[in-house]
Amino acid sequence: MNMPLSPKSLESKETRARDSLFLLAEVSFEGSDEIHKVKVRNLSPGGMMIESDLEVSQGQHLVAVLRNIGAVRGQIAWARSKRFGVAFDREIDPKLARKPVGGGGEVPRYLRTIIATSPSFPR
Repeated sequence: MNMPLSPKSLESKETRARDSLFLLAEVSFEGSDEIHKVKVRNLSPGGMMIESDLEVSQGQHLVAVLRNIGAVRGQIAWARSKRFGVAFDREIDPKLARKPVGGGGEVPRYLRTIIATSPSFPR
């Protein structure tokens, strides 16, 4: 069973395991249907730091939709100026967010013909 993560847990091993990046995500707050686009500045198995102009407060619950991961529930662990930290309710694999969207490494069949016959495609 996954135990909820507290803001304190983000200060220990999670601090060392953060992955700095620039990723766009969508968040919605408990009690609101409004969806906000935000910038994720770092991501770890237990949480993330977001940069945004949103007015948030510690303890506020939210759902974040992360690329290649999907919806993750969490709560605001801290908030300072235009940044805030989120402690996830369950651990995630942050490496998934770095993978290209779409998955397959193979060029689709309909594009192979275009690439093969294009005079401007480098050979």
